[in-house]
This record gives sequence, structure tokens and C-alpha cells, in this order.
Amino acid sequence: MLSTFLSQQWKAFWRSKSKGGTIAANILMGLMILCLLLLAFVLGLRLEYWADNFFPGKDVETVFNSYIIYYFALDFLMRIQLQELPTLSIVPYLHLRISKRKIVRFLNARSLFSAFNILPLILLLPFSCTYISDIHGSFVSLMYVVSILSLVIFNNYTALYIKRLSVNSSRYTLITLLVIALIAALEHYRIFSISAISNRVFESITEQPLLALGFSAAAALMFLWNAKYLRSNLYAEELGAAEEKKASTNYPFFSRFGEVGTLAALELKLMLRHKRTRTALSMSAFFIFYGFLFYKKEVLAKDQLDMVLFAAVFMTGSAVTIYGQFMFGWQGAHFDGLLVNKTNLRNFIKAKFLLFTLMSTLTTVLISFYGFISWKILAVQFAAYLYNVGIGTVVVLYFATRNYKSIDMSKGSTFNYQGLSASQFVLMIPYFLLPYLFYLPFSISGKPYWGLAFLAFAGFTALISRSYWVSFILGAFNKRKYTIAEGFRQKS
Repeated sequence: MLSTFLSQQWKAFWRSKSKGGTIAANILMGLMILCLLLLAFVLGLRLEYWADNFFPGKDVETVFNSYIIYYFALDFLMRIQLQELPTLSIVPYLHLRISKRKIVRFLNARSLFSAFNILPLILLLPFSCTYISDIHGSFVSLMYVVSILSLVIFNNYTALYIKRLSVNSSRYTLITLLVIALIAALEHYRIFSISAISNRVFESITEQPLLALGFSAAAALMFLWNAKYLRSNLYAEELGAAEEKKASTNYPFFSRFGEVGTLAALELKLMLRHKRTRTALSMSAFFIFYGFLFYKKEVLAKDQLDMVLFAAVFMTGSAVTIYGQFMFGWQGAHFDGLLVNKTNLRNFIKAKFLLFTLMSTLTTVLISFYGFISWKILAVQFAAYLYNVGIGTVVVLYFATRNYKSIDMSKGSTFNYQGLSASQFVLMIPYFLLPYLFYLPFSISGKPYWGLAFLAFAGFTALISRSYWVSFILGAFNKRKYTIAEGFRQKS
């Protein structure tokens, strides 16, 4: 049955009208992944050398043990954001005499063929098979290999399980992100250390090698749990569609804004009901933890706020840029209808501004917990927030009028370049440079907080003059709306 599934998918690929673009994209991605794996292979062979150079005076084995679980923690974060669910058109098979168990078995087996599963093997196994074997013997080395393989399988199926749960409800993604944020905060404030726990665990394995089977048991449990969920939810998309029809379409908060609120509510429903928009939102939620990388106490103590400002602009506007860069492609499927119906295009643009403002406000509130590190962070984030709602939204929507590529809302965003054009890359230049045009003249003269104040003032001025900017964006939109519509009709 496995060979039948593979054969039919192979035929479907070659019969697809878009196979040319798919082949080109796969070749490009294959070359990138091959380079990454080659780099990991070289690093894995030279791990002892790098450990000696980056951690002088420390035992190489201790360094290796300390970062195994730390690596897999970061690997799990990357999987949550980037690993795609293995897809298979199972609807044609459900009415045939094919057991769900066989379909699920194929889906689970297929998910193992991923670069995420190959990378740790190339990176970590050479050291386990050479250095650990020389010191502790072949049996301990074998148990290290078993541990690493088990952690790979555990991460694979845990990430897939959470992503499948998130398809039907975004609360699972939110809970996962909150747990990750809590662990990151505990690590940041040195309440506990993942590397210390990792070292302790693998030191125990060198003393009692059979403890490695605990990882195997966890991986097996996650595999069975994931398989059970799949068998019970092969019809999940059909059930979800039925439930969506019954769901309330009203968002009382938006009713106070009249037609603008109605259009913003429709946009919000579009965001929550489609796979790619939900993926974009979850990615923007992930980026709010970037403050742990950029907000360093020693940098804040010296008032070196350049990179701090970059992080603040990026985080307060993450939802605006990640979602907004593909505007108006999200409406590509019904853009022609939008142009011919009675929708007031001025209110249509206002609805975008309203939604972006709410998204940026919510993000700013969420990242206000960084204020526990220093009050200076709150000042930077407030200035960045005013920049985003005043100026950043204008920049994003202006470049959106130059996006002529439609988007298939049913597809995820991982390794999906549909809707991507040069305008997205050009957008990032003015979006991230403009804050520094206001800030740097004061920072260079030794008055960084005056620079923040000027940036906040510029953002606030743009915000209170929003009616002018709405007219400006509407004019650009009207000039190009037919070109946009023509581009959206050409499905990629």
C-alpha cells in the first residue's frame, strides 16, 4: 500500500500544470538544504575542535552533554514555525476499502523524511560514535545514538501533533508559545539552566546507559498518541468546515466603527479561518520573544539603543509586516468582486489601518513584560509602537499597492513562495531605515532619548493626520487597482 500511495502522488505531481515552478522551487530548496547539511557534517566532524576553541578550559564531553537537550529545544522551536504537516489527498481513499490505519501509517512514515530529522544526526552522531566510544566504550556510545534518535522522533511527532491541534483551534499554539516564553524567562533569569539539566541527564547515561531508553519510551508514546489522533480526525477538515458555518460572525467590538469596523471584522475572520494567514499570525507571535536576544542589560546601561530600537520596531510591528506585506493578495480570490460591488474603497483602506493599529497595540501590550528588565525598554517600545501605527502602516500599505500576486489561502507559508515579489524585499528597506532617520542624529550627538522622543512625535503626527494618509494610499490604490486585479487573475 505504501508503494501505491507513493506512485499515485508521483503521477499527480507530474500531471500538475504548475510542476515547472514546483520543480524549480524544489531544486532551489534542495541545494540550500544540501549546503546546510554539508555544513552540519563538517561541524559534526570537527565538534571536538570547536568545543576546545569556544570553551577553553572546559571538558569537551561536558560541553557536548550540556548542549544536546538545548539543541533539541531550539530544534523544537524551529519545527513549530517551519515544519510543514505531511499532506496527502486522503478524501478519494476514504470511501475505498483502505483502513485508516494504513493511511495514518503512511502519513507518519512520510513525516520522517525531513531535513529537520537529518540535521541532528549529521551534527551529533559523529561525536557520539567516536569521542564517546573512545572514553566510555561502544555500549555507552550506542545508548547516546539511541537517545539522539529518540529525541529526533519525539520532536518530530510532538511538533506535528501541536500543529494539527492548532489547525482547529489557535489556543493550542498560544498555550505552546506561553510555555516556551515561560521556559525562556526562567532560563534568562537563571532560575534554572537547560544546559545544566542536559549535562546531568547525559552524565547519568554514561553511568547507567539503559536510562537512554527513557527517551525511546517518550518517543514511542508520542508516536502512538499522534497516530491515534490522526485515526480519530481524518475527517477533521470537513467537521471544521461544518462548525465554521454555525459559528457566530459577529465581533461586537468592531460595530462601533460602522462600515470600517465591519470590513475589519471580515478581514479578521479571513485571518482566523485560513491556514496561511494563521501561520503568518503564529510566526508574528513567535517573534515577540526576540527581545531576549537583543535586550541586554549591559547595552541598556550604556544607552546603546541602536539594536534595541531595531528589535522594538520589529516586535511591535511583526504582525503588521508579516501579514501586511502580502496585502492585498489575501483578497486575491475575490478581488474582482471587491472592485465591482458597492464597497467604499476609502473605508476598505481605513479598515486595514484599523486592523493594523489593533494588531500593533496588542503586540505592544504583550511585550510590555520586558519592562521588568529595564524601564528604558518600555520607552524604546513606546516610540517604536507610535512609529508603527503612524508611519509603518503607511509604508506597508503603500508597497502593498505594488503587489500583483494572489495567494492560495489553503496552503501554509513554510517553503511557499506564492505571492512573494520584489516589493516585499524593497519594503523592508524604508520600513527599518526610517526610524533611524529620526533617531540617529540625536543618538550621534549623545542624546538617544531625544531621538526616541522625536521618533515618537513623528509617529504621533502621522497618526493624527491619518485621514491624509488614507487619501494618499487610496490614490495609489486607484491608480493600480486594475493592474492588481489582472495580476491576481494569473494564478501561480
